[in-house]
Amino acid sequence: MLVFKQFYLGCLAHASYLVGDSVTRTAAIVDPQRDIRQYLEEAKAHGLEIRHVILTHLHADFLAGHLELRNQAGAAIYLGAQAKAEYAFTPLKTGDRIELGRVILEARETPGHTPESISILVHDDRDATAPWAVLTGDALFVGDVGRPDLRASLGWAAEDLGKMLYRSLRDELLALPDETLVYPAHGAGSLCGKKISKETMTTIGEQRATNYALQPMSESEFIALVTADQPDAPAYFTYDAVLNSKEHQTLENVLEAGVKPLSLDAALSMMANGAQALDVREPRDFAPGHLRGSINIGLGGQYATWAGTLLDHARPIFIIAPPGRELEAATRLGRIGFDNVAGYLDEGMRALKDRDDLVAYTLQTSGPAVTRWIGEPDAPFVLDVRTPGEWQQRHVDGSTNIPLSRLAERLTEVPRNRPVVAMCAGGYRSSIAASLLQRAGFTRVSELTGGIAAVPVQI
Repeated sequence: MLVFKQFYLGCLAHASYLVGDSVTRTAAIVDPQRDIRQYLEEAKAHGLEIRHVILTHLHADFLAGHLELRNQAGAAIYLGAQAKAEYAFTPLKTGDRIELGRVILEARETPGHTPESISILVHDDRDATAPWAVLTGDALFVGDVGRPDLRASLGWAAEDLGKMLYRSLRDELLALPDETLVYPAHGAGSLCGKKISKETMTTIGEQRATNYALQPMSESEFIALVTADQPDAPAYFTYDAVLNSKEHQTLENVLEAGVKPLSLDAALSMMANGAQALDVREPRDFAPGHLRGSINIGLGGQYATWAGTLLDHARPIFIIAPPGRELEAATRLGRIGFDNVAGYLDEGMRALKDRDDLVAYTLQTSGPAVTRWIGEPDAPFVLDVRTPGEWQQRHVDGSTNIPLSRLAERLTEVPRNRPVVAMCAGGYRSSIAASLLQRAGFTRVSELTGGIAAVPVQI
């Protein structure tokens, strides 16, 4: 009898799966996150042994938990037949099967998002004439398909991968019966697609009818469509894609070594030698006082994605967190392979209670104040750090759009002889931007409270 569960990690918009057979008590995990405790607990609750772990591809947006499951559960690793990796794995090509009992997993090679991508058909009974479901990885999402442009730095042209994706979708996935359930590896918010729905499952028939990329069109039209208007890919994507093919430390060992308290003097010494100070408090707590030179990326938002975008994985990081949340902050960095956490500031901001010389502040600006400044000769520089698409839909007259993902490389476009007001949609990204500006030496920085909705005059 089939045992099936989807696990959804909201901060990375990542879905992973347990598929098991209750008779043989055998299970497989597909596309696991790196912290694997939930899979072990779920398997135990059903009396299952995790003997297999499958990656539908070498993921770019997170570091998978295949090595953890291998080491802790004894699971065998499976990758697509075109994959190359340092660790031992079983290659899966179209038609290859993993028999859990009467529950069967069958591979389909579906390259395009990456050259080694596979999808996994789930047969809930070996005598079934059609699959019950398909785990599509990043080939097919709800409302979208995988982007083919993430392997450019590894030598793969988007056009070549786009051709593969076109064939994979039409020859393999759309060839499945309409009633086949579709379970992808990502939902809304993932940067592995541009129009992914918030729904986390669908059917082949529904996608055949509604998915913009599956409508009748030529190969060239498809490639033009799926490569246009894709969001910026964070720099860590290539790093993670490569690291997923490497033999590396497991998360348990990383956290054991890195999650340790640091005195203020030790933290300051690390900063002086190039370490990155990461304040993971919420913007409302960061603004009234923070360690000078620290970057604010709050745990309440897309923390891991922005950390991977803005921090350097090669330089040590120490964390400033609300007491009790240090392990969470380090674990979520570990999910994207940022294993360079060197500790956390003991007692958090309380460590600075007698060191006002080390404390910086971010001023808050209201929407009406921004409105009054519009058109004034000595008006502050209004820096909108949303995406170009957001800015085009609605923005403050006279503002300048520099997306947060590009701010560090475009700092010369921000004047140092004027006050700067950072703004975004709601305050999360503007707090990050303000902290980046302060770290870069900008002294008259504020952020717009409430984001663009708080400004009465917009276009």
